[in-house]
Amino acid sequence: MARPRTTLTVQRTEQLTPHLIRVHLGGPGFAAFQPSEFSDSYVKFIFPRDGIDVLRTYTVRSIDAEAGALAVDFVYHGDEGIAGPWAAAVQPGDTIDAFGPSGAYSPRTDADWHLLAGDEAALPAIAAALEAMDSTARGRAFIEVSGPEDELPLSAPDGIEITWLHRGARPTGELLAESVRNAPWDDGQVQVFIHGEAQSVMHDLRRYIRRERNVPVEWAGSISGYWRRGRTEEGFRTWKADLAAQEKGEPARAGS
Repeated sequence: MARPRTTLTVQRTEQLTPHLIRVHLGGPGFAAFQPSEFSDSYVKFIFPRDGIDVLRTYTVRSIDAEAGALAVDFVYHGDEGIAGPWAAAVQPGDTIDAFGPSGAYSPRTDADWHLLAGDEAALPAIAAALEAMDSTARGRAFIEVSGPEDELPLSAPDGIEITWLHRGARPTGELLAESVRNAPWDDGQVQVFIHGEAQSVMHDLRRYIRRERNVPVEWAGSISGYWRRGRTEEGFRTWKADLAAQEKGEPARAGS
């Protein structure tokens, strides 16, 4: 089945933190946008580059059906990358095409507690998940950012303990992995949502959750890297496929 393609119009932008820009999109194309029921709903924005469509994946932070608009948060580090500089420079009235939305995760009401963790790239999905939780939900959320200036106010149930981690000059994901591993482990059935830099998430935390804590895939299926240090999204997809093959005992592809 072909993925739906929608043309969205930029309405306005907000500089939320020094490294996070929120873009509000709507316009006539929003009428064809079919919201996902998942809290990790995402779209693939299409950036034409030299005659080639370059795709970048982003979480839908929120949808206002009445206003006919959606909001997407972009991590911004100056001229680095494609989507961040676009978000910094885009103007109201500009348009962009997107595939989607898709998604797979929402907080389960039958979980005894929740564990959420991620860096800036996962912050929109974590924030949306916290807002979607039942008011009686309990658990922990770990969010790694560069420093205190990158923290955002979040809405969450009283039973969710939110811990902001300031990595400073440390590699992204290192402090996150340490903090999750060293955190108390509650009794009962946990539901896990961990995303961020792939080395820390997929090599360290996924192994910790599934093998050391023995959480079944049904409850820990949403553990994956959103990006990989030093790789474009295309290169990251290749790395991710090779990692999956290695975990199945298959040889990695030549040149990877």
